[in-house]
Amino acid sequence: MKNTFIAGLFAASMAVTAQADTLSTVYDFDGSFDDAAFSVESAIVGRGLVIDYVSHTGEMLNRTGADVGSDVTIFDGADIFLFCSAVLSRKVMEADPMNIAHCPYGIFVTDKDGKVSVGYRNYPDGPMQEVQSLLDDIVREAVGE
Repeated sequence: MKNTFIAGLFAASMAVTAQADTLSTVYDFDGSFDDAAFSVESAIVGRGLVIDYVSHTGEMLNRTGADVGSDVTIFDGADIFLFCSAVLSRKVMEADPMNIAHCPYGIFVTDKDGKVSVGYRNYPDGPMQEVQSLLDDIVREAVGE
């Protein structure tokens, strides 16, 4: 019984690890942070979507580090582009009004030690996969795939 319990705990911890590995999809960008940010902005706007807000998360983390007792530089640059699609948002919220929790949609650009990446948060199975597909298309375009 004890071995079964330990095996069950190990399986549960592996499931959590696997889930943590699937929180986001990230692609490398061959170029500068500014070029990646411009490419993401262009890919979003090029689909007729409006960027509601750009969160300059990297600047905020760097600016407030000392205030919270840290001298760690997490990112050299990090922005998150927030936007919605009226068509997809309506579709997924008609399927389940609680899909409002996923809006607005975000695509992030990061620069960590000279490695520039572009990605997005993964969404649950079901109607939100159509949004995830849109995000993947936008990111792939931005990174040149």
